[in-house]
Amino acid sequence: MAKLDQQDLVIVLLAISIMLIFSRIASELGRRAGLPSVMGELIVGVVLGPTVFGALAPGAFHAIFPFAENPQVSLALDTIFSLSVILLLFVAGLELRFSLFLRHGRTVVYTGFGSMVIPFASGFAMAWYFPEWFSVTGPPSKYPLFALFMGTAMAISALPVIARILLDMKLLKTEIGAVIIASAVFNDVAGWIFFSFILSLVGQNNGGDAMQSLVSIAAFAAFMLVVGRFLLNRILPWIQTRLSWPGGVLSFSLSLCLLCAAFTEFIHIHAILGAFIAGLAIGDSAYLREQAREIMHQFVTSFFAPLFFVSIGLKVNFIEYFDPLVVGLVLVIAFVGKVTGAGLGARLGGMSARRSLAVGFGLNARGAMEIILGTLAYDAGLINQTVFVAIIFMALVTSMTSAPLMRLFLPETRRPETRRTE
Repeated sequence: MAKLDQQDLVIVLLAISIMLIFSRIASELGRRAGLPSVMGELIVGVVLGPTVFGALAPGAFHAIFPFAENPQVSLALDTIFSLSVILLLFVAGLELRFSLFLRHGRTVVYTGFGSMVIPFASGFAMAWYFPEWFSVTGPPSKYPLFALFMGTAMAISALPVIARILLDMKLLKTEIGAVIIASAVFNDVAGWIFFSFILSLVGQNNGGDAMQSLVSIAAFAAFMLVVGRFLLNRILPWIQTRLSWPGGVLSFSLSLCLLCAAFTEFIHIHAILGAFIAGLAIGDSAYLREQAREIMHQFVTSFFAPLFFVSIGLKVNFIEYFDPLVVGLVLVIAFVGKVTGAGLGARLGGMSARRSLAVGFGLNARGAMEIILGTLAYDAGLINQTVFVAIIFMALVTSMTSAPLMRLFLPETRRPETRRTE
């Protein structure tokens, strides 16, 4: 049986340590410059990957990151990266409050559906009717799945990035902040469930398999969010009072995450759905202490998140596969679809025109969630390297421009003494 020998283990440990050290340095420098940590981690991946390091010193690059030359090392690193994305989706679920969507009435309903349906329709239509614009090649049977992915990619938002933007702008506890956050919750829940369905269709050729996957996803989500939440609300208080703190609740939560991920993978649905739904069920419980939530967040974002985001730069040459036309097309669809859909929904929900546009630009931030989505699609063969690079650039540009564009339509946020407008 193939296993890591001493030299292979040295390479794995060296690669991980290099990724962590440089990503931490870049994140700290980016934080001082007011940039999100994920940007620094992506830049480190680009520098360490074939774009820079691989081009300048190909021998050293293949010695430290021998993905093609050493199957054992490649398998070990890919396993760590897969575990990283599973835990990232678990933490993303922890951050969501599904009850928010039901708390703020008509405005959230209109905004949530508008910010999901119109971007999805625009992304799907462009990819369906003009696949050649995205440099898509291959059999025509590939086009429907690609179109479904592009629709989902245009519809999803990044709740962690949005929350941080609203916090910095002192809007998190205002009415407009509540509408944006609640709509982002709906975007993320619906988007990730549907994307898991798309991944389950890869390699399937008949409608029966697709319907079986859809029923399995719906049944699992309903069970965890109804029966699972009911049981968790009774188990969590006992764990947090009777077992050692915080080890007991951390072990239980992470074990449930991996158990759900294993189950969904076993029934031929991607493991990310199990992790995401597990995080949503635990995080929405009123009995989970905020300190436990923060510990799990720090544990994942300090170790696993840097490894995952750095690994993205190791996979693709961002200079070779940068196509200005594809990048520009993806950016236009992302901005127009999300701002139009969310803005129209907020306007129908009773907001003024300026505040509706601010809601649209607030929900346009894609950030880490879009990067994860693009990486999983690329690994599954749904998109090529050119579209993958365009998705990464779109995630970064929308995250960086969200706050400045919101300020254009919210004059009160331009003053330091911004006050709550509830």
